[in-house]
Amino acid sequence: MPTLLILMIVGVIAFFTFSAARAAAERAAEIGRDACLAAGVQWLDQSMHATGMRLRRKEDGWLGFERSYRFDYSEDGQDRHIGRIVLLGDKLIGFSGPSRAAQAVVRSFPGN
Repeated sequence: MPTLLILMIVGVIAFFTFSAARAAAERAAEIGRDACLAAGVQWLDQSMHATGMRLRRKEDGWLGFERSYRFDYSEDGQDRHIGRIVLLGDKLIGFSGPSRAAQAVVRSFPGN
């Protein structure tokens, strides 16, 4: 019986971890898409690629996951550039990408 209880607890933790990771990836995709739209560049592949995750202390003192994502964009359809997004929880803490969009995207998202 204790083994079944442990498996159930591990399953619930895994589910919530996966759910939080998907929500962060969707938020990163929204930020990348909006940045490309604001800069007038093409968002390539319509996808985000997770590049890293680590524990980091939030402003409120609690530990949270800092997730890094990469996306590709093109200014003229012939080139390919890399943009990066860093989220701490669901808050945007780092952005590099289309230069014309960087300030507009950072200002437009609530909670920043």
